[in-house]
Amino acid sequence: MLVGDIRNQIDSIWNDFWSGGLSNPLAVMEQITYLLFIKRLDELHTVEERKAAGLNKPMARRIFPEGMDERGRPFEDLRWSRFKTFEPREMFKVVDEHVFPFIRTVAGEATSVSQHMRDARLGIPSAALLAKVVEKLDKVQMENRDTKGDIYEYMLSVIASAGQNGQFRTPRHIIKLMVELTEPKPTDVICDPATGTCGFLVAAGEYLRDHHPEVMRDPALRKHFHDGMFHGFDFDPTMLRIGSMNMILHGIENPAIIARDSLAEDHAGEAGRYSLILANPPFAGSLDYEACAKDLQQVVKTKKTELLFLALFLRLLKVGGRAAVIVPDGVLFGSSTAHKTLRRSLVEDHKLEAVISLPSGVFRPYAGVSTAILVFTKTGVGGTDHVWFYDVMADGWSLDDKRQPLLPEEKQGPTPADELSDEEHAKNNLPDVLMRWEERNDEERKQPRTAQSFCIPKGEIAASGTYDLSLNRYKKVVHEEVQHDSPAEIIADLKALETEIAKGLIALEEMLG
Repeated sequence: MLVGDIRNQIDSIWNDFWSGGLSNPLAVMEQITYLLFIKRLDELHTVEERKAAGLNKPMARRIFPEGMDERGRPFEDLRWSRFKTFEPREMFKVVDEHVFPFIRTVAGEATSVSQHMRDARLGIPSAALLAKVVEKLDKVQMENRDTKGDIYEYMLSVIASAGQNGQFRTPRHIIKLMVELTEPKPTDVICDPATGTCGFLVAAGEYLRDHHPEVMRDPALRKHFHDGMFHGFDFDPTMLRIGSMNMILHGIENPAIIARDSLAEDHAGEAGRYSLILANPPFAGSLDYEACAKDLQQVVKTKKTELLFLALFLRLLKVGGRAAVIVPDGVLFGSSTAHKTLRRSLVEDHKLEAVISLPSGVFRPYAGVSTAILVFTKTGVGGTDHVWFYDVMADGWSLDDKRQPLLPEEKQGPTPADELSDEEHAKNNLPDVLMRWEERNDEERKQPRTAQSFCIPKGEIAASGTYDLSLNRYKKVVHEEVQHDSPAEIIADLKALETEIAKGLIALEEMLG
């Protein structure tokens, strides 16, 4: 959680960019990412210097070489700690003509994000703006992992609130719910094939630190955490840079954030590799058959991206691997052959565990489409017994375009710090989702279909032949009980009414006569 002073510092940096002529929020975020990367290189070099001094040995790994670069500038001048003291015009010249060529080439394999810096360019238009931003970024306290991660997350939230590129940002409380549902393990290999800013991967990493502290104590688990656990695919170079930096600032040293068109490239090297998939893929799109990976077309013949991504998840998961993914409601009841084929596969060939219906306003103001979370395990031999349904009515935020919080921060999200009252539950259902999820194989089996959550046996889902998974197909509505009088009582009431009307007419005639 960021304190007000740090928020104000970040807001001030954004205001400087906008007043300095850089108004595209994504472009601003990209330039901030470059500067943070440059600052991080200097921090890594400083750590190596201190190690060498402490051991009284030469540096084992130099990020900034000794000597001059190809343009005759000492590499020492390319360090953040050095050029931040330069006069603005000199700083601008050094950063533009020396530092950026350096991070495109010489920085090479310094960190995992380096591979996404090959086309980095300084987009800050003036020396005055660069000097101002460098000075303010240098003053932001980013000593520890939590603060670094929170600062970057706050910057990403600014992109969303600016009304652009919100499609890259799944609400963090929904991400956290999905992570809590799947309970990542220290040995998992986790993938998001539509990774964007890496929100799911970051949340999984934070969950593991909180629930499995042994990942940082055990050398083998720690190496796996930093070097083999986290994988993300995206084809947007800007997202790759931003996502990689998000991971690094959250303390994950070498995530595999790869340039890859998940639906267009075959997956021979990736199939069956992952034990957990967390994703909110883009939907409502379509691809030409020729542009789609052939191995996905073998799973399901379709052009619809939401169905192709489901097929991809099944392809990427290893047997026993699990997934929590967001799909548009159309996936649950669509009538095409591809829709029915995929639903049948989830129910009959694998283990479909839950369909959690989300309110239609969750992704406003970017999209008003109704969505659901599917939770399933890849088995290849079936395993579905009952499917647990939950109808989320409220997620703690208003469901209009403003998306204002309905509760204080300590009562938000799926794991609030304070317990919720019944009235507060009506504003945030997410803690109840987790509580009832734990009971899905026990008490939830006894829930009536008029309740907010209930279980449906596999046989009933399969019986129609369409494998419809829409909650409303199975949910029963409670009708208000209306008391009806017997026919004799109704006739008696009518006769009494008739008598009263007759009396009224006689009284009226007497008044007029």
